[in-house]
Amino acid sequence: MKLKKLNFDLTICKVVSESEIDFGADFYFAGKTHDEISLVCRTEQTPKNTAARDDGWRGFFIQGTLDFSLVGILSKISAVLAENRIGIFAVSTFNTDYILVKKENFENALSALKNAGYEIE
Repeated sequence: MKLKKLNFDLTICKVVSESEIDFGADFYFAGKTHDEISLVCRTEQTPKNTAARDDGWRGFFIQGTLDFSLVGILSKISAVLAENRIGIFAVSTFNTDYILVKKENFENALSALKNAGYEIE
């Protein structure tokens, strides 16, 4: 399985209002529930008005479109990283999964996954 690195820093934050989100940005994930609006975005595009934020994330994604019938892909990646004591923040799109790790763990995460047989681009 091929993993592709994202070549930018990420921030995970809680925004006060949807109006704070730049829906024209080239990369973001937004989630809304009854009590919060969460956003993952490029660090330099983080809204000024956040209720909370956590900087210092990097990410990669599984290349190709994942069929919904595939089972265990994310759990296998997270197990490799857990064995190496690397925490993750995962988000998914219709096509694939994105895995974020803290910046200081990024190279160790990629190395552990490569050693487990994943191809890294």
